[in-house]
Parts: sequence; C-alpha cells; structure tokens
Amino acid sequence: MPRTATFPRMTDPHLTLVVPCYNGEDRLPAALSQLSAFLALQPYSSELVLVDDCSAEPAARVLREYAASRPGITLIRNEKNLGKGRSVGRGMLAGRGRFRVFTDADLAYPPEEVNKILRDLEAGADVAIACRVLPESRYLMSPSFFHYLYTRHVMSRVFNLLARAVLLRDVLDSQAGLKGFTSKATQTVFPRITIPRFGFDVEALFIAQKHRLTVRQTAVFFRYDEEPTTVRFAQSAFTMALELLQVRMNDWRGRYD
Repeated sequence: MPRTATFPRMTDPHLTLVVPCYNGEDRLPAALSQLSAFLALQPYSSELVLVDDCSAEPAARVLREYAASRPGITLIRNEKNLGKGRSVGRGMLAGRGRFRVFTDADLAYPPEEVNKILRDLEAGADVAIACRVLPESRYLMSPSFFHYLYTRHVMSRVFNLLARAVLLRDVLDSQAGLKGFTSKATQTVFPRITIPRFGFDVEALFIAQKHRLTVRQTAVFFRYDEEPTTVRFAQSAFTMALELLQVRMNDWRGRYD
C-alpha cells in the first residue's frame, strides 16, 4: 500500500506545491533546493508535497532524507509505480493549501512561474494552467533542439486540436506540466480522475469544464532540457488519443457527474 510520511509543517498554508518524482537522483537535490529556497522567500505560508512514484534507490533515499531534514514537507511514497496522473492526484488531495499547484521535478518551469499561476487563482479562477502557445510565453532551449521543437510543436498542435474537438472547447495547451487549482476545485476534479498517466491533464480539464469551473490560461517561461525520440512521441500521442476516447466513454457512463 502507498505510504505517507508527514513532517512538521504550517497550519492552513496559503499554497500547496505538489511535485511528482520518479528516479532522477542526479537532478533531485538541486531541484528540491531551488523549490525550498523559492518558497522560503515568499510572503505567504506554504507546504511542499513530494510524491515518490516508487523510485529506486538512491532517488528514494534522497527524497526521504530531504523531507526529514526540513519543516513544511510531506513525502508520499507509492509502493508500486502508479503513474504521473495518480501521483499528482494523491499529492493534490493530501495538500491543505487554499491554492494547490503542481509542477514537474525537472523544473522545466522555473519556480518563479508558480506565482503566475497562483496570482490567477487568487484573482478568482478555479483552475489556472500554463499555456506555452500564448504570444507572451517564452522558452529557452539549446539550438541543437530546434528540430525537436518543430516535431514537438506539430505533434502537440495536432493532439490539442483533437482534444478540443473531442473534449475541450477553448484550452490551447492541455499538456503543460504546471497547473493550479483552488482547494474546492481540487476536491471536485481529482477524486474523479481515472487515467493514471499523462492523459490525466486532459481528463482533469474536462472534469473542470463539465462542472463549470473557470479555467485561466497563463503565459509562462519554460525550457527544454531533454530531447525525446520521435518514436516515443508517436507512442505517447497514440496512447493519449486512446485516452481521449476513454474520457468520452467515462462521461457517457456518468463517471464525472
């Protein structure tokens, strides 16, 4: 069974920041230090929820030791690999913040971008999501990734058009790994999630849309640090296309009511 280890933290934090983690022991110490330093500088109270999706040692040890050495951190460990969707869901539901934001452990979105999402939630949005295709968004990448950017952009646009045609009306970028929800929206959306892996983003936004929650799309700064293969892209796109159909079937069966 999954385990939760809770360490001393603030009462009723303003923000819960959720970070799903899987292996990556080489990058985790720097990423966790950046996140902790960012939160320590903010004027609002916060908690950091780390969800270890059954990482192998030494990544699991890095997470245990880091959480145990600092206040305001909750560490949740999945005893088997459950996927990003379920890991994010566990973290969001375990959080106690008025506003809850999740981001990726590779920090493709620098910690400061969290405040952009938070400001939109504070301004009244139920859900706020990073949108990489807004004119105001900016990215940083190596010139060697230009071909990758073109491939990713084309495939991402095709998938998003499909998602908008099948499920979502006005969402320009459903797959960005930085999203925020109010506590009420969290309780509405995440108990209804059924997709365990990367298609959960579309499912979460569809549920929000179905329950008439307001969704704000936010321009962000992000960076590309890794170039996936075209084969992996194709496999992911095919899987996510099947998951779009799964969401539609779930809706027909009343799963999201």
